[in-house]
Amino acid sequence: MEIGERIRKIRESKKMSQKEVTVISGVGTAMFSRIESGKTEPSITTLEKIALALGVGLSDFFHEDAPAQDVEVNTYDSSLMERVKLIDTLPDEEKKTVFSIVDAFVGKRKLKNALQNVLHDAV
Repeated sequence: MEIGERIRKIRESKKMSQKEVTVISGVGTAMFSRIESGKTEPSITTLEKIALALGVGLSDFFHEDAPAQDVEVNTYDSSLMERVKLIDTLPDEEKKTVFSIVDAFVGKRKLKNALQNVLHDAV
């Protein structure tokens, strides 16, 4: 089974739309569609983003012997997906506000990690 087909099966088993995965992962809609259809091979970075959005590990994309429906959806994944669906129903201006807040927290986390790495390397 190809990676794109595996991604599609996992996504469908979690009852997620392509749009939900692209919004969470930050992968473009056209790119994601080409990946699922097998027209392009994703980079490792893109696979990591998709895996995170789907709530699975990278290895789940490569285990052909494990059926996709066996991929567990935990409570955290379900709660997160429900919130994403609710955000998607907000007016555009409110979505923009939510995304700005999320971007601020993500940016803060990235900066903190980068500074920790610099301090760690300096020691």
